[in-house]
Amino acid sequence: MKKLAFGLILIGLVLPAALQAAPLPTVTFGVTDANSPQQVSTALQVLLLLTVLSMAPAILLMTTAFTRIVIVLSFVRQAMGTQAMPPNQIIVGLSLFLTFFIMSPVFNQINDTALQPYLKEKINQQQALDLAVKPMREFMFSQTSEKDLALLMEVSKQPVPERRDDVSTMSLIPAFMLSELKRAFQMGFMIFIPFLVIDMVVASVLMSMGMMMLPPIIISLPFKLLLFVLVDGWGLVVGSLVKSFY
Repeated sequence: MKKLAFGLILIGLVLPAALQAAPLPTVTFGVTDANSPQQVSTALQVLLLLTVLSMAPAILLMTTAFTRIVIVLSFVRQAMGTQAMPPNQIIVGLSLFLTFFIMSPVFNQINDTALQPYLKEKINQQQALDLAVKPMREFMFSQTSEKDLALLMEVSKQPVPERRDDVSTMSLIPAFMLSELKRAFQMGFMIFIPFLVIDMVVASVLMSMGMMMLPPIIISLPFKLLLFVLVDGWGLVVGSLVKSFY
Protein backbone atom coordinates (compact mmCIF):
# COMPACT_ATOMS: atom_id res chain seq x y z
CA MET A 1 0.00 0.00 0.00
CA LYS A 2 2.86 2.39 0.79
CA LYS A 3 4.44 1.73 -2.62
CA LEU A 4 1.10 2.30 -4.36
CA ALA A 5 0.53 5.55 -2.49
CA PHE A 6 4.05 6.72 -3.27
CA GLY A 7 3.53 5.89 -6.97
CA LEU A 8 0.28 7.85 -7.12
CA ILE A 9 1.91 10.86 -5.46
CA LEU A 10 4.83 10.68 -7.90
CA ILE A 11 2.45 10.56 -10.88
CA GLY A 12 0.51 13.50 -9.45
CA LEU A 13 3.70 15.56 -9.22
CA VAL A 14 5.29 14.59 -12.55
CA LEU A 15 2.22 14.59 -14.83
CA PRO A 16 1.35 18.33 -14.54
CA ALA A 17 4.96 19.29 -15.24
CA ALA A 18 5.09 16.96 -18.24
CA LEU A 19 1.85 18.39 -19.62
CA GLN A 20 3.20 21.92 -19.28
CA ALA A 21 6.44 21.02 -21.05
CA ALA A 22 4.91 19.01 -23.91
CA PRO A 23 3.32 21.07 -26.69
CA LEU A 24 -0.36 20.20 -27.25
CA PRO A 25 -2.00 20.62 -30.67
CA THR A 26 -4.99 22.91 -31.04
CA VAL A 27 -7.78 22.94 -33.57
CA THR A 28 -9.41 26.22 -34.54
CA PHE A 29 -12.40 26.98 -36.71
CA GLY A 30 -13.13 30.34 -38.21
CA VAL A 31 -14.87 32.22 -40.98
CA THR A 32 -12.76 34.54 -43.09
CA ASP A 33 -13.33 36.50 -46.28
CA ALA A 34 -12.72 34.54 -49.47
CA ASN A 35 -10.06 35.96 -51.76
CA SER A 36 -11.30 34.14 -54.87
CA PRO A 37 -14.39 32.28 -56.13
CA GLN A 38 -12.38 29.04 -56.06
CA GLN A 39 -12.19 29.21 -52.26
CA VAL A 40 -15.98 29.51 -52.03
CA SER A 41 -16.40 26.60 -54.41
CA THR A 42 -14.01 24.43 -52.37
CA ALA A 43 -15.86 25.22 -49.15
CA LEU A 44 -19.17 24.29 -50.75
CA GLN A 45 -17.71 21.04 -52.05
CA VAL A 46 -16.46 20.13 -48.57
CA LEU A 47 -19.89 20.94 -47.10
CA LEU A 48 -21.57 18.80 -49.77
CA LEU A 49 -19.17 15.92 -49.10
CA LEU A 50 -19.91 16.01 -45.36
CA THR A 51 -23.62 16.02 -46.12
CA VAL A 52 -23.28 12.99 -48.38
CA LEU A 53 -21.22 11.14 -45.76
CA SER A 54 -23.90 11.79 -43.14
CA MET A 55 -26.50 10.35 -45.51
CA ALA A 56 -24.37 7.32 -46.43
CA PRO A 57 -26.28 4.90 -44.14
CA ALA A 58 -29.59 5.99 -45.66
CA ILE A 59 -28.19 5.64 -49.17
CA LEU A 60 -26.97 2.13 -48.29
CA LEU A 61 -30.44 1.22 -47.05
CA MET A 62 -32.28 2.70 -50.03
CA THR A 63 -30.24 1.59 -53.01
CA THR A 64 -28.73 -1.81 -52.09
CA ALA A 65 -29.83 -5.29 -51.05
CA PHE A 66 -29.66 -4.46 -47.34
CA THR A 67 -33.39 -3.84 -46.86
CA ARG A 68 -34.54 -7.25 -48.07
CA ILE A 69 -31.81 -9.13 -46.21
CA VAL A 70 -32.27 -7.53 -42.80
CA ILE A 71 -36.08 -7.88 -42.93
CA VAL A 72 -35.93 -11.58 -43.88
CA LEU A 73 -33.36 -12.36 -41.18
CA SER A 74 -35.52 -10.55 -38.63
CA PHE A 75 -38.49 -12.65 -39.74
CA VAL A 76 -36.45 -15.81 -39.17
CA ARG A 77 -35.64 -14.82 -35.61
CA GLN A 78 -39.24 -13.85 -34.88
CA ALA A 79 -40.62 -17.06 -36.43
CA MET A 80 -38.38 -19.22 -34.24
CA GLY A 81 -39.46 -17.27 -31.16
CA THR A 82 -35.94 -16.95 -29.78
CA GLN A 83 -36.55 -13.32 -28.74
CA ALA A 84 -33.13 -11.60 -28.97
CA MET A 85 -31.16 -14.55 -30.36
CA PRO A 86 -29.27 -13.88 -32.52
CA PRO A 87 -28.76 -10.29 -31.27
CA ASN A 88 -29.46 -7.24 -33.42
CA GLN A 89 -25.73 -6.66 -33.91
CA ILE A 90 -25.37 -10.11 -35.48
CA ILE A 91 -28.39 -9.61 -37.73
CA VAL A 92 -27.22 -6.21 -38.94
CA GLY A 93 -23.60 -7.35 -39.32
CA LEU A 94 -24.56 -10.41 -41.37
CA SER A 95 -26.89 -8.27 -43.47
CA LEU A 96 -24.10 -5.78 -44.18
CA PHE A 97 -21.59 -8.42 -45.26
CA LEU A 98 -24.19 -10.20 -47.41
CA THR A 99 -25.01 -6.83 -48.95
CA PHE A 100 -21.35 -6.23 -49.82
CA PHE A 101 -21.13 -9.77 -51.23
CA ILE A 102 -24.20 -9.31 -53.44
CA MET A 103 -23.31 -5.77 -54.49
CA SER A 104 -19.63 -6.49 -55.16
CA PRO A 105 -20.08 -6.69 -58.99
CA VAL A 106 -21.84 -3.32 -58.93
CA PHE A 107 -19.21 -1.76 -56.66
CA ASN A 108 -16.39 -3.15 -58.81
CA GLN A 109 -17.99 -1.67 -61.91
CA ILE A 110 -18.32 1.71 -60.20
CA ASN A 111 -14.67 1.54 -59.14
CA ASP A 112 -13.46 0.64 -62.64
CA THR A 113 -15.61 3.04 -64.65
CA ALA A 114 -16.02 6.03 -62.32
CA LEU A 115 -13.75 6.15 -59.28
CA GLN A 116 -10.39 5.15 -60.77
CA PRO A 117 -10.70 7.39 -63.86
CA TYR A 118 -11.69 10.28 -61.58
CA LEU A 119 -8.71 9.69 -59.27
CA LYS A 120 -6.43 9.61 -62.32
CA GLU A 121 -8.02 12.91 -63.46
CA LYS A 122 -9.24 11.42 -66.72
CA ILE A 123 -12.83 12.58 -66.09
CA ASN A 124 -14.33 15.40 -64.07
CA GLN A 125 -16.55 15.15 -61.02
CA GLN A 126 -19.86 15.34 -62.88
CA GLN A 127 -18.85 12.62 -65.32
CA ALA A 128 -17.71 10.39 -62.45
CA LEU A 129 -21.05 10.87 -60.70
CA ASP A 130 -23.01 10.00 -63.84
CA LEU A 131 -20.92 6.89 -64.44
CA ALA A 132 -21.28 5.81 -60.79
CA VAL A 133 -25.06 6.17 -60.79
CA LYS A 134 -25.52 4.07 -63.94
CA PRO A 135 -24.61 0.64 -62.42
CA MET A 136 -26.74 1.38 -59.36
CA ARG A 137 -29.71 2.24 -61.59
CA GLU A 138 -29.25 -0.99 -63.52
CA PHE A 139 -29.27 -2.98 -60.29
CA MET A 140 -32.37 -1.21 -58.99
CA PHE A 141 -34.18 -1.66 -62.31
CA SER A 142 -33.47 -5.40 -62.20
CA GLN A 143 -35.12 -5.66 -58.76
CA THR A 144 -38.01 -3.17 -59.23
CA SER A 145 -41.40 -4.35 -60.39
CA GLU A 146 -43.13 -2.44 -63.16
CA LYS A 147 -46.24 -2.05 -61.00
CA ASP A 148 -44.40 -0.19 -58.24
CA LEU A 149 -42.55 1.98 -60.74
CA ALA A 150 -45.80 2.82 -62.53
CA LEU A 151 -47.36 3.77 -59.18
CA LEU A 152 -44.58 6.24 -58.39
CA MET A 153 -44.70 7.69 -61.90
CA GLU A 154 -48.46 8.14 -61.60
CA VAL A 155 -48.26 9.75 -58.17
CA SER A 156 -45.59 12.20 -59.34
CA LYS A 157 -47.66 12.91 -62.49
CA GLN A 158 -44.77 12.17 -64.79
CA PRO A 159 -45.33 10.99 -68.36
CA VAL A 160 -45.05 7.31 -69.14
CA PRO A 161 -41.36 6.67 -69.89
CA GLU A 162 -40.44 5.05 -73.17
CA ARG A 163 -37.09 3.78 -71.91
CA ARG A 164 -35.20 3.43 -68.64
CA ASP A 165 -33.20 6.62 -69.15
CA ASP A 166 -36.46 8.59 -68.99
CA VAL A 167 -37.08 7.44 -65.39
CA SER A 168 -35.59 9.79 -62.83
CA THR A 169 -33.51 8.41 -60.00
CA MET A 170 -35.77 10.12 -57.46
CA SER A 171 -38.68 8.03 -58.75
CA LEU A 172 -36.67 4.85 -59.11
CA ILE A 173 -35.38 4.73 -55.52
CA PRO A 174 -38.79 4.69 -53.73
CA ALA A 175 -40.14 2.22 -56.32
CA PHE A 176 -37.13 -0.01 -55.63
CA MET A 177 -37.74 0.19 -51.87
CA LEU A 178 -41.43 -0.71 -52.30
CA SER A 179 -40.46 -3.76 -54.35
CA GLU A 180 -37.87 -4.78 -51.77
CA LEU A 181 -40.37 -4.49 -48.91
CA LYS A 182 -42.96 -6.51 -50.81
CA ARG A 183 -40.50 -9.27 -51.72
CA ALA A 184 -39.06 -9.38 -48.19
CA PHE A 185 -42.50 -9.81 -46.61
CA GLN A 186 -43.36 -12.56 -49.12
CA MET A 187 -40.21 -14.45 -48.14
CA GLY A 188 -40.93 -13.83 -44.46
CA PHE A 189 -44.43 -15.32 -44.85
CA MET A 190 -42.99 -18.47 -46.43
CA ILE A 191 -40.53 -18.76 -43.54
CA PHE A 192 -43.30 -18.42 -40.94
CA ILE A 193 -45.41 -21.34 -42.29
CA PRO A 194 -43.41 -24.35 -40.97
CA PHE A 195 -42.89 -22.75 -37.56
CA LEU A 196 -46.58 -21.87 -37.37
CA VAL A 197 -47.49 -25.49 -38.10
CA ILE A 198 -45.28 -26.67 -35.23
CA ASP A 199 -46.92 -24.15 -32.86
CA MET A 200 -50.40 -25.32 -33.89
CA VAL A 201 -49.54 -29.01 -33.45
CA VAL A 202 -47.98 -28.45 -30.03
CA ALA A 203 -50.94 -26.28 -28.91
CA SER A 204 -53.41 -28.96 -30.08
CA VAL A 205 -51.54 -31.71 -28.22
CA LEU A 206 -51.41 -29.67 -25.01
CA MET A 207 -55.13 -28.89 -25.30
CA SER A 208 -55.99 -32.56 -25.78
CA MET A 209 -53.91 -33.48 -22.72
CA GLY A 210 -55.65 -30.86 -20.62
CA MET A 211 -52.46 -28.88 -20.06
CA MET A 212 -54.01 -25.54 -20.92
CA MET A 213 -52.01 -23.61 -18.33
CA LEU A 214 -48.67 -24.55 -19.93
CA PRO A 215 -47.59 -22.00 -22.60
CA PRO A 216 -47.16 -23.81 -25.95
CA ILE A 217 -44.09 -21.71 -26.80
CA ILE A 218 -42.11 -23.45 -24.04
CA ILE A 219 -42.67 -26.84 -25.65
CA SER A 220 -42.57 -25.80 -29.31
CA LEU A 221 -39.34 -23.79 -29.11
CA PRO A 222 -37.00 -26.81 -28.81
CA PHE A 223 -38.81 -28.53 -31.70
CA LYS A 224 -38.49 -25.45 -33.88
CA LEU A 225 -34.80 -25.12 -33.09
CA LEU A 226 -34.30 -28.82 -33.82
CA LEU A 227 -36.09 -28.53 -37.16
CA PHE A 228 -34.11 -25.40 -38.08
CA VAL A 229 -30.79 -27.10 -37.26
CA LEU A 230 -31.61 -30.38 -39.03
CA VAL A 231 -32.56 -28.69 -42.31
CA ASP A 232 -29.58 -26.28 -42.12
CA GLY A 233 -31.91 -23.32 -41.83
CA TRP A 234 -29.36 -20.53 -41.95
CA GLY A 235 -27.78 -21.99 -45.08
CA LEU A 236 -31.17 -22.28 -46.78
CA VAL A 237 -32.21 -18.75 -45.81
CA VAL A 238 -28.94 -17.11 -46.81
CA GLY A 239 -28.75 -19.12 -50.03
CA SER A 240 -32.31 -18.17 -50.96
CA LEU A 241 -31.58 -14.51 -50.22
CA VAL A 242 -28.48 -14.43 -52.39
CA LYS A 243 -30.15 -16.33 -55.24
CA SER A 244 -33.17 -14.00 -55.15
CA PHE A 245 -30.97 -11.18 -56.51
CA TYR A 246 -29.79 -13.12 -59.57
